[in-house]
Amino acid sequence: MQQVKTSTVQNVFRVLLGLAMLYAGIGHMTFRRIAFQAQVPTWLTTDESFIDFVVLASGVVEIAFALLIIYGRNFKVQTGIALGIFFILIFPGNINQYVNHIDSFGLNTDTKRFVRLLFQPLLVVWALWSSGGWKYLKERKSTQ
Repeated sequence: MQQVKTSTVQNVFRVLLGLAMLYAGIGHMTFRRIAFQAQVPTWLTTDESFIDFVVLASGVVEIAFALLIIYGRNFKVQTGIALGIFFILIFPGNINQYVNHIDSFGLNTDTKRFVRLLFQPLLVVWALWSSGGWKYLKERKSTQ
């Protein structure tokens, strides 16, 4: 995979995204563990120990993404694309919180939970744009 040159602004936003992912990943395993358990879709499982495993495992994944997006300059494009996919894959948890009226993270009304749904696509765009993944995918498509 070719390297994509990113601007200083993109790099700043890439590092900010990495720091946000690091914070979230640490939160999964410590001070926000219970809140994140509310995100696990009920159609996936209702087994509390498996829900906790999902939360802990996703925390590890988020910390790995954080470190790669910040420090993995040679892998920033791949990491950005993978992170965008990850944001899509965890979206059902946000939908679950909205559909089942689950209060967590201060989202204690359906309006707040719905507005949060609108921000998930922005995270996908953020990951792709700041890493150069968007440019890579666009260039790749135009050469095919």
